Amino acid sequence: MENSKQMRTWLDDMKLDHPLVIAGPCSAETEEQVLRIANELKDTDVNYYRAGIWKPRTRPGMFEGVGALGLKWLQKVKAETGMKTCTEVANAAHVKLALEHDVDLLWIGARSTVSPFIMQEIADALEGTDKIVLVKNPVNPDLALWLGGIERLYTAGIKNLGAIHRGFSTYEKTKYRNIPEWQLAIEFQNKFPDLPLINDPSHITGNREMIFDVSQTALDLNFDGLMIETHFDPDNAWSDAAQQVTPAKLIQIMRDLKIRKESDTEAGYNAELSNLRAQIDVLDSQLIEMLGKRMKISDAIGALKKQKNVAVLQSNRWNAILGNMILEGEAKGLSEEFVLKMFKAIHQESINHQEKIINS
Repeated sequence: MENSKQMRTWLDDMKLDHPLVIAGPCSAETEEQVLRIANELKDTDVNYYRAGIWKPRTRPGMFEGVGALGLKWLQKVKAETGMKTCTEVANAAHVKLALEHDVDLLWIGARSTVSPFIMQEIADALEGTDKIVLVKNPVNPDLALWLGGIERLYTAGIKNLGAIHRGFSTYEKTKYRNIPEWQLAIEFQNKFPDLPLINDPSHITGNREMIFDVSQTALDLNFDGLMIETHFDPDNAWSDAAQQVTPAKLIQIMRDLKIRKESDTEAGYNAELSNLRAQIDVLDSQLIEMLGKRMKISDAIGALKKQKNVAVLQSNRWNAILGNMILEGEAKGLSEEFVLKMFKAIHQESINHQEKIINS
């Protein structure tokens, strides 16, 4: 699969003057609920009405969706409001039912993307369809796996493709439900700049109060659209209550979001930007030089530990460093998440250096 301007055709043909917006409840609960939310979103910037029909849950016994019955409710949404509809499919049976009920857009969830076997089954079931098919990133930060799933669909003759960035699972406790790992999404854009990329702030945050900020970051990074979960009574939703916003709140979010220009041809802007980027380049070089010096000290520590037969890992020392650096980072305007990630990488490189010396 190679990048092509034609990958954007389905989105460009919509001739939108705003980012693509996909919105609706996490789960279709009742016919009344589905239709009420749809009518509140009608005549807004929402382009596709979403509702989860089949819900892949982590543990059995949780609400796993109303099933095929919900597809009839989506048909009523289209008939009553004129809105296009979408839902998640996780296997060939889901695909068959969704196509029979004329769902306009299908997405494949993170738990499905992680399995090449499931992706191939879905690709075979969708072969040659003209429906729009979006692929969420896998639960783990694996760009090759994400692209591989999309390539399976492309190979099956599905041309109206796109991707959804919903963040990545982690065992660490952070402010996000799923860490965004923005750099991986940027790498995705670099490889396939014309493949539409949608952000899912609901699943990234797990918290309705953070949805606006993550949405704005996504638009600042040139994402093509947003998928936001919406419910008229979020606190009593049957699934993912904490991350859903009311239709009124969604409309306000869409009004408040700022759409940035990709660039500016004005000479003063370009001169100032070049100057600031030059400063960044200098500081980046200094960072590499300082890290190199730090690793030379780690080498010396490794040699000393080898001489005295001392273990590489000193947990108390590491925890003290980490705690101090988080405090210092916050004082410099750096997030705890960033400081943790940076110093864990530095610590791992130090361990690698010391182990190499001790085992030599």
